[in-house]
Amino acid sequence: MRVVVTGGAGFIGSHLCKRLLEAGHHVLCVDNLITGSERNIAELRHYPHFAFLYHDVTQPFAFEAEAIFHLASPASPVGYMEHPIETILVNSHGTYLLLEEARRQQARFLLASTSEVYGDPLEHPQREDYWGHVNPIGPRACYDESKRLGETLTMEFYRQYRTDVRIVRIFNTYGPNSQPNDGRMIPNFITQALKNEPLTIYGDGSKTRSICYVSDLVEGLMLAMFHPQTTGEVFNLGNPEEHTVLEFAQTIIRLCHSSSPIVFEPARVDDPERRRPDISKACRLLGWHITVPMEEGLRRTIEWFSKEQSSLSAIS
Repeated sequence: MRVVVTGGAGFIGSHLCKRLLEAGHHVLCVDNLITGSERNIAELRHYPHFAFLYHDVTQPFAFEAEAIFHLASPASPVGYMEHPIETILVNSHGTYLLLEEARRQQARFLLASTSEVYGDPLEHPQREDYWGHVNPIGPRACYDESKRLGETLTMEFYRQYRTDVRIVRIFNTYGPNSQPNDGRMIPNFITQALKNEPLTIYGDGSKTRSICYVSDLVEGLMLAMFHPQTTGEVFNLGNPEEHTVLEFAQTIIRLCHSSSPIVFEPARVDDPERRRPDISKACRLLGWHITVPMEEGLRRTIEWFSKEQSSLSAIS
């Protein structure tokens, strides 16, 4: 197929582009690089069916596609708090423009949404039919609420025009091509541990998270897009194995053979207390399941970050 991946130079997008190319698809990667990186797609330029377009998807552009993966958006607290207006626009107006193209071209469309639509959840674990508990005017609202609006637009195109759409709510994901300074838990901890610097925990460490290795997440995206009878469906994708933030910090210190201490800072505003997906729907309808154990995924990620730090040190 001819496939467009917006946000394709980002962390998850770059892995998705590679997986699509390996499956034989023609891929147009579209990114304005405000949080993505051309380094993430450098190896993909050798594929004859890969093309990169530097473009902001809140502005119209010409393309032909049979499938559109819409991943474009800052996704880390650092990214969307530095670019709040851009985040709102790409998840609202950008989503609308791409949905119009999907309708016109009769293409499949996948919206990469987020577990942040559940906010600080009162239901645990979170199922797809949970409406969420979100602060609409807080510092994270530019991301949380614009993703919710993107979901609304997507479902209206399904109801009004029967556009071939599906929504995936992505929970915490980690792996190579993460930005070291994006403010998320795993990149923060690994970067600090490799330098034997203090690992910073916001709060007392009792908040919980569930982390999914990026290759498993990408397989879920592929299944959600191409598996039969996914039109109009919403899927949680993530790892239901739940640990405290303190446990993650201690595990990463051990795997890095680090001497880093742990320091505690005040909790961040509107940071969820607990986060764990119910993935039974994706398992049942898509046949999707987790294949990479947490420690194996962390070892791969630590190895990648270690090589990145060595490369940067050599350059400087």
